[in-house]
Amino acid sequence: MSDNLKKAAADAALALVQPGMRLGLGTGSTAKLFVDGLGAKVAAGLDVLCVATSEATQAQALGLGIPMSTLDETPELDLTIDGADEMDGALRLIKGGGAALLREKIVAAASKRLIIIADAGKQVATLGRFPLPIEVVPFGLEATRRAVAAAIASAGASGDLVLRQRPDGTTLVTDGGHFILDAHLGSIAEPERLAAALNQVPGVVESGLFIGLATAAFVAGPGGVQIFGDVTTERG
Repeated sequence: MSDNLKKAAADAALALVQPGMRLGLGTGSTAKLFVDGLGAKVAAGLDVLCVATSEATQAQALGLGIPMSTLDETPELDLTIDGADEMDGALRLIKGGGAALLREKIVAAASKRLIIIADAGKQVATLGRFPLPIEVVPFGLEATRRAVAAAIASAGASGDLVLRQRPDGTTLVTDGGHFILDAHLGSIAEPERLAAALNQVPGVVESGLFIGLATAAFVAGPGGVQIFGDVTTERG
């Protein structure tokens, strides 16, 4: 059922794509379904130019014949479609379960609109049930981990920090060459406060808190696809 819901959300977002658009392509299982659908439209003659948020999405898009660019060549995007690990009622997100949070945030910030596609299971009243990914540089990892823990405490949260591993037991390395600390917080009462605190830690590259970036969301549930926010609104 979940895959069907993800596809329903992805298909709804495809209706926003217009010829000539510059698109950001997200990462993850739901975004992958959107890219599949976009590939079919491109094969049928749709003219778009896209930027990927990960090497995996780049490879998928190229395999489907989707014209690809970079933010250096195309620094302003009309629309980015991406998934989320959690979303609250204010369109605040936790992202980074697929380890692409840094590029996802850079692409989102370069876009006039960020539309989230998700199944209803990603909706929460309070962020934090999903572990918060925090991308860090490998140098000085233990010092950074301690500083991250202090920043989390200063924002009124607490929980275990776990260095993300690959299935084979080696440390996961992101597309940017960084590590990820997953913060198992359970609840984040003040996401803005926590994001600001983490941004002050020198070894932190980016956190998975996406605040003020999403402009709307297509959320698929048993009763159909609901729209949250305004899909036509551009971020100022």
